[in-house]
Amino acid sequence: MIQMEKLYLTRGERHILRGVDLSIKQGEQWVILGRNGSGKTTLLEMMTGYMFPSSGTIDILGHRFGECDVREVRKDIGYISQSLVEKLTLRDPVWEVVATGEYAFLRFYQEIDETVRLKALQLLDEVGLGHMAEQPLGTLSQGERKKMLLARALMSDPKLLIMDEPCAGLDLYEREKLLTDLGKLKERSITIVYVTHHLEEIIPLFTHVAIVQDGVIAAAGPKQQVLTNEILSRAYNYPVEVEWAHGRPWIRVAAAGGEQG
Repeated sequence: MIQMEKLYLTRGERHILRGVDLSIKQGEQWVILGRNGSGKTTLLEMMTGYMFPSSGTIDILGHRFGECDVREVRKDIGYISQSLVEKLTLRDPVWEVVATGEYAFLRFYQEIDETVRLKALQLLDEVGLGHMAEQPLGTLSQGERKKMLLARALMSDPKLLIMDEPCAGLDLYEREKLLTDLGKLKERSITIVYVTHHLEEIIPLFTHVAIVQDGVIAAAGPKQQVLTNEILSRAYNYPVEVEWAHGRPWIRVAAAGGEQG
């Protein structure tokens, strides 16, 4: 599904990525963790073909970037980010905004096919927003907008779904409702790459974790092997402890506190 090899990205004297290798296979669901500025979003931008490395190779869904039409590859990729919401028109009805995902448009300027409209309404029902289909996008809460983006991303039946901090800015209630909807994606044949700062968002759906640290992959693999006290304390340069409850990891600062050298 995704194969990144020896990725380097340099901007002036700044080395943003330093030899990243990451392999994601079909059937795996990945979370990417890391501190601010570690390179997480840069990796997502490269997966979607909006940014290219200084050197290295990127293969997505069997296509090598630089040797294919990236616009065609993107048709099989669903992408959810806050920056996308900012590009949408707040006065458009919710169902219409969702329907644009069928064609990767930001807005319709022509008549919408009835089958596309019905598909958008069905997906809104699935995420619990069917009753808000006719409302303007601007009337939705932050949590509702994130669920709307999920429905929109699923319009094109993507093979790959990339999510950049979808729970950012949500309160506990809205976060858990969105995570519940994400958990239902297990029923679909889709590979997910999910970026977050918060371990508690790693619901049972996810199988693997990669930790990005200073432009390199500090650790990657099955979540139980990666999310250990030792690896996380080293990655965050701070002593932490992890506990598992209901299939999810929860992190807390270790009793000793203080920075590690």
